[in-house]
Amino acid sequence: MRVSTTLIGGCAALLVLGSMGMASAAAAEGTPTFAKDIAPILYENCVACHRPNHLAPMSLITYSDARPWARAVKTKVLAREMPPWGADSSVRAYKNDASLTQAEIDTITAWVDGGAPEGNTADLPEVPQFAEGWSIGEPDLIFTMLEPFEVPADGTVPYSYITVPTNLTEDTWISAHEFRPGDRRVLHHVIPTVLEDDGKPATGEVKLQRDRTRTRAEGASVGGYVPNRLGTVYEDGVAVLLPAGADIEAQMHYTTIGEPVLDRSSWGVVLAKTSSSKPRRRAGGGALASMTFAIEPGNADFVVTASRTIEEDTYLANMMPHMHVRGKSARYTVTYPDGREVVALSVPNYDFNWQLRYQLEEPIFMPKGSVLEAEFHYDNSGANKFNPDPTAEVRWGDQTWEEMMLGYYGTVDGPKSNTTTDQQ
Repeated sequence: MRVSTTLIGGCAALLVLGSMGMASAAAAEGTPTFAKDIAPILYENCVACHRPNHLAPMSLITYSDARPWARAVKTKVLAREMPPWGADSSVRAYKNDASLTQAEIDTITAWVDGGAPEGNTADLPEVPQFAEGWSIGEPDLIFTMLEPFEVPADGTVPYSYITVPTNLTEDTWISAHEFRPGDRRVLHHVIPTVLEDDGKPATGEVKLQRDRTRTRAEGASVGGYVPNRLGTVYEDGVAVLLPAGADIEAQMHYTTIGEPVLDRSSWGVVLAKTSSSKPRRRAGGGALASMTFAIEPGNADFVVTASRTIEEDTYLANMMPHMHVRGKSARYTVTYPDGREVVALSVPNYDFNWQLRYQLEEPIFMPKGSVLEAEFHYDNSGANKFNPDPTAEVRWGDQTWEEMMLGYYGTVDGPKSNTTTDQQ
């Protein structure tokens, strides 16, 4: 994870004074308080999701927000289930590592065990400001589905493909992008592809397969969606190019929830700032995939690998493994042309509910001829509490009870002479 009631009358005044006295006593005895000790932790690591009308089921911004959840917060942070973070940070450092330090966990524990006092409100840090409904800040441009998608009350919804126009009149560099669901209850995932202009107006027609006649805009992206995913903000000087007239073709995976739903989702983008002092670096990427596996019934550690040879010098900037509920662990490695190998990412306990994009603190230089490999492990045994059927042979498939092996990765152009320590 990186309600106050107003009482009236003399008894209420005594209660308030009593609670103030307890808070003062707690502070005097060294018990952490929300205002001074807990709020800074929550604001730094948690409220990007735990704020009104966003991903989390409750807000943790104010004391009255957080106090009813104090024991639940303690339980989750002690189990290291919150904030969600799957990577082994001893392998490599990541810019978006939201995991708490042991000192922060100890502070939260002491606060809860000490009665969860509020403390002096004058100690509160400034509350983070967010654009309503967006994690990337207020978008400069928003691209919205032309027509709402009708999700039925029950049954299986086939993968559907919709096209959304950008209406860009010129090539446009963007520094951040985010997909915002119209109704996140019915969205399993969204995989968008940016297409070159074909000179035809986009329509709201829903199709059951991609338009194979269209040309993909190489390196362009507006961001996809999986459960609990935030938007992408590139580092200063890094941007993605969207071509003039581009369309977004999105694979939409909807699930039913027992009632009919209309979904009309959007993409938001932030325009890249120009700078005369720093050359713009282009972001790109792709996916490592294997689609021919067959996981035997009961196999607790089935391994699937996929790899790609890098065709030109570039930097590996981020990775996001994607499996379904039998996913167990994931590992990315880079093998250099001289045979040296480095681990870029290790996710020892994959969680389908928290599919994160892990952003390297120091991008890894991959010279031409390097091999990027992803190794995913699956648990199809009865010991996997999320396994819908340990007796089934499991192959590639769209639905959650089937499986996927997609190792997404992002790259960034950079000075070819500026290498990281992994080259030395």
